Amino acid sequence: MSTIGVWIHAIRLRTLPLSLSSILIASFAAYSDKSFQLSICIFAVITTVLLQILANLANDYGDSIHGADTEDRIGPKRAVQSGRITKNQMKLAILICALLCFIAGGCLIGVAIQTLKDILFFLMLGILAIFMAITYTAGRIPYGYYGLGDAAVFVFFGLVGVLGTYYLYVHSLPISMCLPAIANGLFSVGVLNINNMRDHQSDAKTGKHTLVVKLGYDAAKLYHSGLISIAIVLLVIYRFFLKQPSSSIVAYAFLIMSIPLIKDMVSIYRIKEPSTLDPFLKKLAINTLLTALLFGISLNH
Repeated sequence: MSTIGVWIHAIRLRTLPLSLSSILIASFAAYSDKSFQLSICIFAVITTVLLQILANLANDYGDSIHGADTEDRIGPKRAVQSGRITKNQMKLAILICALLCFIAGGCLIGVAIQTLKDILFFLMLGILAIFMAITYTAGRIPYGYYGLGDAAVFVFFGLVGVLGTYYLYVHSLPISMCLPAIANGLFSVGVLNINNMRDHQSDAKTGKHTLVVKLGYDAAKLYHSGLISIAIVLLVIYRFFLKQPSSSIVAYAFLIMSIPLIKDMVSIYRIKEPSTLDPFLKKLAINTLLTALLFGISLNH
């Protein structure tokens, strides 16, 4: 694999669609409220994607230094674990990516915020997001090793991602927006849960106590079914009851995505061998993005 190919592999392109779903929902909602601004959208996308890349690089580095990446691990080989990227190279890449996140986030604040109070709030939120992305598995106390990864993903991919971006557009926050924000957070946690179900055996051996390790494999499958089911229901409630009724079939097109989402949810529940879960990780990330896209379009019909 070429040097560029190694870094592309470390970035984990298949996870990036997930990072865009929160921006799509917030941007389409802002457009329906006649508050959309292209500059905000562009910088929000750049910042979010960079944060996802930062988390992926830090996760690669963190799992290698804490011993979670072993030969028993089922998922794709990590760059540091395989020796294709050294620890020092990865640390430098993490530092550069964190700096780029800070710059992109600063530009986003610059084009979207006018009041000093909001500038300080979003500046602190951005710094917290960078810190959480790095310390998920890296650092002295990696919170992902204590079953807190699900909560962090829910907060940042759901509440912060959707509500924060929507606020940057509109400068107000109706309580109803919490429903699609929570839904997107639950879908995102579902992706992490598949990853953790796949690796739960090796994680347990190496002391990485994810929520799946704490719950057990069978309970984690029930947990996954709940995440997906509740997310779908919340989107339906928001569109059917909290937005103006529409006679356009496009307004309900997002319901199409419930078919593959539920189909994969049932398949995951029936799987007994964790090694066969890996394809579902990418599928849920893509299906979450498509659901966000169709749901966003529905808000404008």
